This record gives sequence, structure tokens and C-alpha cells, in this order.
Amino acid sequence: MLAQIGIVPDAIHPTDIDESRRKDESPRALAERLAVEKAEACPEAGYVLAADTVVAMGQRNLEKAADEAEAEHFLRQLSGRAHQCITGVAVKAPDGRIASRTVLARVKMKRLTDQDIAAYIASGEWKGKAGGYGIQGMAGAFITHISGSYTTIVGLPLYETKALLEGMGWRKP
Repeated sequence: MLAQIGIVPDAIHPTDIDESRRKDESPRALAERLAVEKAEACPEAGYVLAADTVVAMGQRNLEKAADEAEAEHFLRQLSGRAHQCITGVAVKAPDGRIASRTVLARVKMKRLTDQDIAAYIASGEWKGKAGGYGIQGMAGAFITHISGSYTTIVGLPLYETKALLEGMGWRKP
């Protein structure tokens, strides 16, 4: 996705942080905290970009499904209903300063049939995806309405990410 805004990362460092939601933490606060913690955990000396996406129905998070049964449960909850995709983005500058923000998109999913759900689960596309689905794959056909940025739903709001990087002093080489 970064290539769409002319950025080629020097390196990619997956981080290992505790992604558990804290007591009374809102989905928006969770997304931002996780992005910041990922940026802080990265050992790179240059600019560091980190993001995390949370799928929420009200104050309830639908995290990454642990298995097929949980993915099916999430899809049944989302079926015919609206939900929010909230992506937190954080940038760490070479001097250690961190700036962050969250971006929200509202998504409406069609009423899914048992066949829709079974085919999607069998595809394996639900793995590693908040809410048990990825709009950029087969599940894109399940979405009837989006309010907000498509790239927020995919996991990196490009407009806001570029603005955040530039606001921290990053310039395209």
C-alpha cells in the first residue's frame, strides 16, 4: 500500500506486543495505543511507521479470529449490520518523537447466506484479519456501503499516513 503514495520501506520489522484490550479501553483508544506501542517497539533509527486496525460493533471489538469457528461467529455478527473499522497510525521520528492518530470508516455488510460464510471460511482469507474478514479479497463482495476511506478498512489510511509522516519531517527521497 505504501507504494501507492511513493514510499518504499527500507525494512519491515513485525513487532511482538500484547494486543489485549485494557479494561474500559474504547476501540478507538485501543487502535491508537497499539500503533504507538508497535512504533515504540521497533528498533529502527530512522522513521518508523506502525498501524493497527480494530473492527468494532459499538464498544465491542471483533479481533483477529483465532480459528474457523470464531471467524464464522464474527461473520454472523456482522451479517446485515453496520460496523466500524478504526485504524491507528503512529510515526516515530529519528529523534524519538511519536505522533499518532486514528481514522474511522463505517462499513455495512450485506446479509450473508450460509453458503457465503462457508465459502469465505474455506478460502482462509479470514486468517490474521480483524473482524475475521478482509475487504480487499472475496469479502469485498459482501460490502454494501462504506462511509470513509477504503484504505482505512484495508489497514492503512494513505492520506492521513502521508500527512502524518510529512508532519513529522519525513520527505520523499
